[in-house]
Amino acid sequence: MTDALIIGGGVAGVVTAMALQKAGIRTVVHESHASGADDAGAFLTVFANGLEALRAIDAHQPVIDASFPADRVDFISNTGKRLGSREIAGAGEGTGARTLKRATLYRVLHEEADRRGVRIEHGKRFAAAHTAPNGRIVASFADGGRAQGDILIGADGIHSLTRKMIDAAAPRPRFTGQTTVCGFTRDVPEPPGPGAYTMIYGKRAFFGCTVAPDGEVWWFANAPGPELPRAELAAVTPEQWRERLTELFAEDRTPAADIIRATGDTIVASNAYDLATIPNWYGDAMIVIGDAAHAAAPNAAQGASMAMEDGVVLAACLRDLPRRRAFAAFERIRRERVERVVATSAAMARQTTPGALGRMVRDTVLPRRLDRGGAGADAWLTGHRIDWDATVEDGPRR
Repeated sequence: MTDALIIGGGVAGVVTAMALQKAGIRTVVHESHASGADDAGAFLTVFANGLEALRAIDAHQPVIDASFPADRVDFISNTGKRLGSREIAGAGEGTGARTLKRATLYRVLHEEADRRGVRIEHGKRFAAAHTAPNGRIVASFADGGRAQGDILIGADGIHSLTRKMIDAAAPRPRFTGQTTVCGFTRDVPEPPGPGAYTMIYGKRAFFGCTVAPDGEVWWFANAPGPELPRAELAAVTPEQWRERLTELFAEDRTPAADIIRATGDTIVASNAYDLATIPNWYGDAMIVIGDAAHAAAPNAAQGASMAMEDGVVLAACLRDLPRRRAFAAFERIRRERVERVVATSAAMARQTTPGALGRMVRDTVLPRRLDRGGAGADAWLTGHRIDWDATVEDGPRR
């Protein structure tokens, strides 16, 4: 039986571990954090394609139970004009967009993995890897510990060490020029209606929000600015974020500034990066998945769903093919799709805060696109399904 070492206990790592277990492959997940994860105070969306990936390994229900739905997206210009609305694909089937806090998603996935007997070791910061004389790969950790396996799967995120070990010349993640700030408030006098995401194209920044079942408004803003070192980013206080963001939306005739102003100390921020393409996803016994292999700017909100898809597809490949051929099949199946997602998200980011002429064009064209396309325009993205029972076939060798 194959033994797999998984580096990283986030969404990609834990979903991959459960999928590999279903495929009959033993796994141990090595997570650097003692508990939780970075950006634990932020929230995210899992779309129908991500839920269906989880459904392939019978792990979807805990995520559905811990989240709340939205069935449409409403778009508003900086002038307050309603640009249109789009139904979210899968909403009528109960598998549309599901929103939950990042920490909640981690918790329910870890609980489900634990229920299945998946082994997760915390406090294991990956330091290096080498191939032993017996042909197995040995991972070393900052605490002095070691682990051996037949393969090593890097699910260690945008700043992946596994990616660097596979290819020291691999491209670095690109800072998108934006900081994503998230907040939560119950003190909005006139909150948006439930069951929808409200997306606001501000003159100077982009804003989005939705309303939880208990009436709390969950919001995010993509604010232009320089990349901040982690310590400096953490040192920015909620009050400073409120002041800065309120100023960015002050000229707009939208509810964004009022929602931000009504928010207390529950504000978190993170630099936004993307990783459009890397030449090598795998080496002899190592492979990267999720944000370690491809990372989209947050605009498309597909990071978690792509990670879920990756984990299930990689497990199916390793179930049906020898290691090297399985890695090649995984790349062949996934590369075009995920790189299209990255490109789509980057294009969405460029549309958020153009100049005056760009805003006029966008505000004219977007309503027509919404009327013409509807939810069907995203069929390639959210309509994607993985057939777990299908046998993965070999493709062209590299």
